[in-house]
Amino acid sequence: MRRYLLVALWPAGIAAIAAATVIAARRAPGPPVPAAADDPAGAENGPEPARPAAPAARLADTGPAVPPAARLADAAVAGKPDAARSASPPVPDTAAFRSHPGPAAPSWPATTRPDWRPDLIRLGAISCAGGILSYGVMALLGPSVVNHGPAIDEPIVRWTSSHQVSWWAAVMKRLDKIGNTWTTWGAAGTAAVCLGVTWRQRKWLPPAALGAAILVDHYATLALRHRFGRLGPPGSPGGTYPSGGCDRVVLFYGLIAHMLWREFSGSQRGKVWAIGTVAALSFNEAYGREYLSKHWFTDIISGLLYGAVLLGPFIAGIRLIAGPAGVNAGQARPALTATMAP
Repeated sequence: MRRYLLVALWPAGIAAIAAATVIAARRAPGPPVPAAADDPAGAENGPEPARPAAPAARLADTGPAVPPAARLADAAVAGKPDAARSASPPVPDTAAFRSHPGPAAPSWPATTRPDWRPDLIRLGAISCAGGILSYGVMALLGPSVVNHGPAIDEPIVRWTSSHQVSWWAAVMKRLDKIGNTWTTWGAAGTAAVCLGVTWRQRKWLPPAALGAAILVDHYATLALRHRFGRLGPPGSPGGTYPSGGCDRVVLFYGLIAHMLWREFSGSQRGKVWAIGTVAALSFNEAYGREYLSKHWFTDIISGLLYGAVLLGPFIAGIRLIAGPAGVNAGQARPALTATMAP
């Protein structure tokens, strides 16, 4: 019975995260409604105000409008050729056009592109600072985890291994692969290409941010493993401190979700859904690593924290370079509405 309660922990955790996400999304404020001046289809929302009529005095002075052709015909019938010539519309002087050439072409280029190199250097500096910060935080926590962790980890691993269900273990082996190195790197590469094409401004930023995340995470994790060298459970000695699978899920999927949200939504509800999605993926990875005894329990918790510490500087760097979230998304809504308007 206990082994099936352990199996039920996974759907219960996913359901709890989904319920909390739905409740938070309902309570979050919705996207702002565009004003009437910003609505390209505002004419369909109400009648256009009537234009003011011309003053009656002006109509009385000018009299009824007579076409020039009618005035020319009346003058010809009356035998007044001079009046007929004066009634004909004036012919523009072509010599005047030749003597006044058109405006000169501007001396500056037609299109100017902002220089992306300072922003790229800034992103690299922030990424390196984030890697150093995350290494420092985990280096401070490492001695406590390594020295006092076995008292917590060994009983949990023994109990989990003795209560495994074979068919559920096979399922978790497939679900656990979302945190593998090549899986996360493949997801990061795919997202870099897609986001680089779909972003309206600074198309270089998503590929650069994801590429920097791969480098910083890889070398910071190697440095931590070389410093502590903690072995994993008996069946998985390669599971060291901190858990790399949990770290990669938080970092890469969190960074992808953040860039998707800030470019295409920018709303509080979209932010809640993005956080809920990353939380569900992180719980799945943490549960799978523990159920399959690939990592110690304290290494899994440390990996989740490690990924969050790595993710923070990248989000701050993207905001510093691209500005607040939702600006481009808010500008895209009127253009999309104008395109769909008949």
